Amino acid sequence: MGITNSNKIADVQSVSCGGAFKVTIGLTAAPDIVTNPTDIVLVLDRSGSMTGEPLANLKLGAKAFIDIIEENTDGVKDGVIGNGSRMAIVSFATTATADTQLITSVFDLKTAVDNLIAGGSTNHGDAFTKAIQLFDPQSSNAKVIVIFTDGNTTTGVPPAPIAAAARAMGITIYCIGLVGSDGVDVNVLNDWATPPAVSHVSIAPTAAELVALFEELAANITNPGATNIVINEKLASDFAIDSLTPPAIGTATMLDSRTIRWTIPELGMTASESAALEFMVRDQTQIPGVRQINESISYSDDEGNIVIFPSPTISVECGPTVTEPCPEPVNLSVEGCADAIVVDMGDTFLESLGRIIQMDVTIRSVCPGKRVALGVILTEVDQNGTEYQRGMKTLTIPSHNSPSCRDVLVKCIKFVLPEDLDVSTEDPMAICSTRNLKARFIAHYVDTDFRCCESVVTL
Repeated sequence: MGITNSNKIADVQSVSCGGAFKVTIGLTAAPDIVTNPTDIVLVLDRSGSMTGEPLANLKLGAKAFIDIIEENTDGVKDGVIGNGSRMAIVSFATTATADTQLITSVFDLKTAVDNLIAGGSTNHGDAFTKAIQLFDPQSSNAKVIVIFTDGNTTTGVPPAPIAAAARAMGITIYCIGLVGSDGVDVNVLNDWATPPAVSHVSIAPTAAELVALFEELAANITNPGATNIVINEKLASDFAIDSLTPPAIGTATMLDSRTIRWTIPELGMTASESAALEFMVRDQTQIPGVRQINESISYSDDEGNIVIFPSPTISVECGPTVTEPCPEPVNLSVEGCADAIVVDMGDTFLESLGRIIQMDVTIRSVCPGKRVALGVILTEVDQNGTEYQRGMKTLTIPSHNSPSCRDVLVKCIKFVLPEDLDVSTEDPMAICSTRNLKARFIAHYVDTDFRCCESVVTL
């Protein structure tokens, strides 16, 4: 089957400025469909969200898939899938329908695809059930489900256990998702697909990309496994490689801070086989925005497999930056050849002034073996008696082991009081003015033997 799936994903959708995230490149290869007959069930979403262009592109992609499988099973376009392989169509909305059995007629398969009409809810559980029922347990053919969907499950039984049962029966599951109006959940597709998900899940950001995804998968299903694979991955200039995890299959080498070469001698020559490469990437710009992770990624092997990797993006998110402003300059000039000059530069003031309040408080009669939660609230009072918040702190006070209850002194509870928040005087530069504050304390035990309604609480 050649390279049956290729993928590249980031483990998160966003990262903080200067933060790191994991990138995974995945490949799956399998033996030639000509010498290893395969039964393939195409499971196609025809729910209401597929109306219009999405369904039209799905039909084009599915029919291109059928054409490529048909031509490559026997080398000729004779309208018949050859050499023992078969294909079926299952479509689903509120319920699923087996539109064909496992057959070899290209005309009948395409007719079933052309007859799809969008409408209804999304029942993935029934879709998997109908697909599994089409396979003959006594057949020695390889068994593959290719499921396409653009949304989340909205009706029917949970599909995950059914997909798991299919995998346990030896059925390989590929998932193709379209980012449609219902917002396909990639994590759900990863759960359904044969592991590793990175090698069995593909996402089309737009309906127009569906055709290319179906064509690539079909072309590679008909090739033999791959030998002498070389993948050259180069990150965009905004990122650098933090670390590289040695792959279980093949050898990966960092050529520079942005480039990796992954070589695999052979993959999927005797049975379906998956390989994955993981590496950590760090943002270098510390500038917010959505960025392409790739600058480029190339693939080659001796069999000429067609491999297209997605180009994932990541959102770099930077928190607000507060910078103390520079002082305003005072202009002066020096003229002539004098060795020294005297200039009156006017006044300058102390800046960014403030005070630090450090409090001690004694918690009375704390019993042994009990932690205490302590809260401190600080406010400032102006001349009219109005209070202004200046901060809050919460602390967990460890338990003591004294034989009886005792007082516990809590020291050095610190609060910062910038002078520009002073409400006691009209002069913000007067650090020596009196500031009127109020401190409130809340304290209670953390540990208790009370149980509400026999509930179980972990201490």
